[in-house]
Order: sequence, then C-alpha cells, then structure tokens
Amino acid sequence: MESDKIPPTVPIKVMSFNIAHGLGMDNTVDLERTAKVIEQSGAEIIGLQELDRHFTDRSDFIDQVDWLSHRLGMYGAFGANLDLEPNEPERPRRQYGNAVLSKHPIKYVENHLLTKVISPIANSEQRGILEVVLEVKGTYVSFFNTHLSLKEEELKVSIDEILEITEKSRFPKIITGDFNADPDHLQIKRMENHFDDVFLKTGKNNMYTYPAPYEHDSDGVKLKPVTRIDYIFTDQHLEPEQAAVIETSISDHLPITADLVLSRVGSKMKTANGARSLK
Repeated sequence: MESDKIPPTVPIKVMSFNIAHGLGMDNTVDLERTAKVIEQSGAEIIGLQELDRHFTDRSDFIDQVDWLSHRLGMYGAFGANLDLEPNEPERPRRQYGNAVLSKHPIKYVENHLLTKVISPIANSEQRGILEVVLEVKGTYVSFFNTHLSLKEEELKVSIDEILEITEKSRFPKIITGDFNADPDHLQIKRMENHFDDVFLKTGKNNMYTYPAPYEHDSDGVKLKPVTRIDYIFTDQHLEPEQAAVIETSISDHLPITADLVLSRVGSKMKTANGARSLK
C-alpha cells in the first residue's frame, strides 16, 4: 500500500539567513562564504533575504540566486521586491529581494508584494513575502520567506497581510525571515498567536542574531549580537526539536537553523499524491 511507503514523520532542517547580498562585516562581498555556511549547516530548505539579481556593480550584476542554487545543487526560487529597468539596453532587469533554496522539488512559486506605507522620515522600500510549495518526501509543505520594514505602521500592516496570506495555504507551513522586530514586539506576539517561534518553543529565546560579531581593526570597536530579529515559525504540523544560531561574520545578520519533525499522523493534510491542486 502507498501509505506503507510514506513514513508517519519526516525530519526537516531549515535555515533563515539575511545574507546582505554576500557582504561580510569585513566589507567584502563573497558568495562562496555564504554557500559554505549553508552547506555546512546541513539545512535542506533555506529562506534567504537581501539577494541581488543583476542589480548593481556591488555584486557584479550577477544572479545571486542562480549562482547559489548551482553551487549548492539545490532548487531555487526568487521574489523580486525591487524590479528596475536595466542600465543598458539588452541587459536583464535589475532586481533585489528574497529567495528560497531547497533540496526538495519546488512545485509552486508566488511572490506577494506587501503594502508600502509611505513615511517622510523612513525608508519606503518595497517589501514582500515569497511563497513556495515544496514536495517533501511525499507531502506538500508551504514555505514562506520575508524581510519586513523597520517602520511600526508598515510592520503592523505587513503582519496583517502575512497572516491572511498564510491562512490560505492547505499545507503544513514554515515561515522564515528578517522581521526587524525583537521577540517582545507586539507584532511578533501576534505571529506567536498563530505559529510557534522555534526558539521560544525549544527554550532558546535568549539567543541573538544581530549584529554579527566583529572587531574592527581600524578603531578596535567590537560588535556583538544584542537582539534577535530573525525568525523561523511553524504551524501545528511541524514540531521544533532544535534551534540554533550560527556564529559567523559573513553578513551583518547571523543565520539561524531549526530541526523540525513533520507529522502526518492525525492531520488532515494531503500527501503530494493525493492533493488535487497546489492552491
């Protein structure tokens, strides 16, 4: 029987990492360092924020998603939140946004642009949440990845929209991203009303992700992480077993990982073979 071939639980390791287009605390852009951290982590599904796609000379106009997916041998999906005309005719559009890398096949991709709240005193960068549906060992999983605003009013609106978007998915849900808010923030508490924060669930809420540790040679100033603004959230179909912060200075954020167990027992979710549609 088909059910005999599908185990009742599936372990999944995920990561969230704001890579700052590969810019390290040493002011060097080096995607190979990014790839090595991902590789060594053992993560199967990765939500990445702040990637360039033919964007500017700061990243040599390369497609960073394509480069990383080929380097790591993973499937890749990209959500452009900034989408600009090329500097020269015949060149690709200049894009910046979020990405998902996965060892599991990507079956569906949609980038949702979030409402932008214009403010005269703060950056009004377009934000978004990238949604992908993955086939993970016989079951579909919805994976969402985002990078949110520092502005209070816009953050509230974004959380409103994220809760609405994620509620529509029929599959087990994982949400990763740079939320630009600490664990005590009201908007993070709203997320926790619907999802598990893997660090809180595993008793590691005192771990920090920003800024990355670094000692500047020029003035001897030492930086160390003082807050956590990066998150992995899961729904009731996924049980967090471990959560960790990886110490590195290859970005201004520290990458985070979570070991999850996807449970099929007693849930109403459809297996990949049994699902009629992805939406």
